[in-house]
Amino acid sequence: MREMASTPIKISDSEWEVMRVIWTQESTTAQEIVEILGQTMDWKAATIKTLLGRLVKKEAVRTEQSGKKYIYYPAISEGETVKSATESLFSHICAKRIGETIAELVAEAALTDADVALINEQLMNKKTVPTIECNCIPGQCECNHHK
Repeated sequence: MREMASTPIKISDSEWEVMRVIWTQESTTAQEIVEILGQTMDWKAATIKTLLGRLVKKEAVRTEQSGKKYIYYPAISEGETVKSATESLFSHICAKRIGETIAELVAEAALTDADVALINEQLMNKKTVPTIECNCIPGQCECNHHK
């Protein structure tokens, strides 16, 4: 088994849906993905094959031929992809709002007792900083840092 790529790869919302199947299955065919996503997403086989082609081109997925079929394998890890997407989200907001945004995410998410315990543990071990500097271009935020 090859190592997964560590370089962040940007994938669309539709590509995420396909990747979730590939990450779960670990190896799969286009037909299996069509069966899993075809009804819930109301996508045609051609749409899923187009998405697979894009993911292969982006090197998010690798393929091996098995007879007349291709087997699809994840070339990027789910954890690293989620982390990259989160970092991308946070890079688009004022650094002074990240804590507020995390609090909003926690407030909106359905969480188990184990999830809450994990978050509390992370918070208890988190080293804080006295202040956070705004990282915005003047006119991008309302923190009055640029006035």
